[in-house]
Amino acid sequence: MRGLRLSLVLLLTAAAVAAAQEWRRGGWGGRGEGFAPPRYMKPDDYDGKFTFCRLQYTRVRPQQRGLGWSTDYPNADQNFSIRLSELTTTAVSMKGREPNHYVVRATDESIFLCPFVIASDPASAGFSPEEAAGLRAYLLKGGLLWADDFWGPWAWEDWLGEIGKVLPPSQYSVQEVPADHPIHRALFEVASIPQVPSFQFWWGSGGQTSEMGSYSEGAHMAAIFDRQGRPMVIMTHNTDIQDAWEREGELPEYFLEFSPKGYAVGLNVVLYGLTH
Repeated sequence: MRGLRLSLVLLLTAAAVAAAQEWRRGGWGGRGEGFAPPRYMKPDDYDGKFTFCRLQYTRVRPQQRGLGWSTDYPNADQNFSIRLSELTTTAVSMKGREPNHYVVRATDESIFLCPFVIASDPASAGFSPEEAAGLRAYLLKGGLLWADDFWGPWAWEDWLGEIGKVLPPSQYSVQEVPADHPIHRALFEVASIPQVPSFQFWWGSGGQTSEMGSYSEGAHMAAIFDRQGRPMVIMTHNTDIQDAWEREGELPEYFLEFSPKGYAVGLNVVLYGLTH
């Protein structure tokens, strides 16, 4: 396991250097300026290989430093897919040198082609009855939703209200994922969920990690499981795991502190979800 962690750091270090160079030429190593339009999946796009899917939703309430569904899009999606292809034997869907990645809505039929769906800034979401029904069908048929990058008790309560429309809490309770759960050892040993701040907060605060001070101390992972113990919803709260992917080529200090830990969590969640 120690050798695996060292391999992860060494490979990602080399990759981050290349990514930073690629970004300066307009590639995906860091986050460029401007908003990238959503890239929707069409039925003919599906080739049976892994594709990163991001949930698009209607933003009904603001959250601190949140940007809605497009937070971390699209560089987190691209970078994670590349590292998944490098660090595992997973067949990743590609178009030339760029991994395929798509934006899906809960009411899209294409959501059923997604191995997992990630939601950024999820406490900003407001699910309509149709969207709640679409997500419920996806999750009960074997899908996995990962909610990431929401901070503090108010965002937590807002998100519980929204996901409760999808999976009623009287039937599907939210549970903390214990440290000994096998999801934390799917590929890498993760002793605790790292608190990954956004690059902007980390840089502007002189290296702090809790974006809401005492209100967001301590990152944690919670989940909603089905009756067989399969995780349907994963929640990483008080942390921005995706920024560890999105910003891997931004600055060596940020990369070394957060990217290996963030990729370890991400690879564990996705691999466990694909195999359970």
